Amino acid sequence: MKDCNYEIISTDGRAKHAKFTTVHGEVHTPLFMNVATVAAIKGAVSTVDLKEIDTQVALANTYHLHVRTGDKLIKELGGLHKFMNWDKPILTDSGGFQVYSLSKLRNISEEGVKFASHIDGRKIFIGPEESMQIQSNLASTIAMAFDECAPAKADREYMQRSVDRTTRWLVRSRDEINRLNSLEDTINKHQLLFGINQGGVYTDIRIEHAKTISELDLPGYALGGLAVGETHEEMYNVLDETVPYLPKNKPTYLMGVGTPENLLEAVDRGVEFFDCEYPSRNGRHGHVYTKFGKINMLNKKHEKDMTPIEEGCGCEACRNYSKAYIRHLLKAGEMLGLRLCVMHNLYFYNHLMEDIRTVIDEQRYSAFKKERIEMFRSGENK
Repeated sequence: MKDCNYEIISTDGRAKHAKFTTVHGEVHTPLFMNVATVAAIKGAVSTVDLKEIDTQVALANTYHLHVRTGDKLIKELGGLHKFMNWDKPILTDSGGFQVYSLSKLRNISEEGVKFASHIDGRKIFIGPEESMQIQSNLASTIAMAFDECAPAKADREYMQRSVDRTTRWLVRSRDEINRLNSLEDTINKHQLLFGINQGGVYTDIRIEHAKTISELDLPGYALGGLAVGETHEEMYNVLDETVPYLPKNKPTYLMGVGTPENLLEAVDRGVEFFDCEYPSRNGRHGHVYTKFGKINMLNKKHEKDMTPIEEGCGCEACRNYSKAYIRHLLKAGEMLGLRLCVMHNLYFYNHLMEDIRTVIDEQRYSAFKKERIEMFRSGENK
């Protein structure tokens, strides 16, 4: 599975700026993947918009696309890229997070997981082979191995059993994706597989798992099972202890994280890929990010404020509209208000990563991180 190229351009401490070349184009890390769960960004943001805000990678959800509209239909229509009109890389998660988030609706065994659909209650089974088949039908650029995302503070005995099973599922995922990539009717025969490190907050379990999965020599590796109940300090400790045991010559992805401060701290610990619903979810509630913290656009003090969300920001909202107008849209229940807030937040995240790549190249990441975190905290929740 060598259908990609990973080249480190510069480093500053453990922070890395790298170029990752795939069948769907070249991206530069660190990067933030914009979350298009059902092949769309919530908030009426299109793939045309994503290009305007300099998105490099879109992320879609295997489980949700399987239960609606169906991966087999999407394959008939030419795959996810054609379906959603996006020609840059797409990463699909494996459905493993739903093992955690839909815990009341599922049953785990060695073979895989039985779900009750959150839509209509019908029974669904997804194991490593089924997850890879769904992701192959979607024809994403990067497929994630099927894993169990156990609660961060599950007891040690359960966590060890879960991690051991995740390792066995990873081998099955690898074998199945290799088989699928060899088939004549597969849309993307160069689909890449990323393995996932698990272990909750037990760093010794994490380290041993990282060593084990690194031996499989996959195109990339992720840290899963974080941001599911542990503190930020515990998460940073896991990164401090675990990332050094993942391959230096492969991209490292922290799943489901997080705030701008989380991103800055994780980059400093060697992480390069990120995804999180925060920018779009907060935007839909009228909360927007700036260098000086989050702003609540529904706050009455913005009622007569004719300045943009953030001076100097190049997003559609800031180039064209005032806080007063956006607040008016939100108060009136107009979809445009949500869309402008989501667009701004995604632009903010994408360009934070661009700034990070620049300062890594300039060997001043540590000072930049300190400055940005201080700025963000100084005006949080204005």
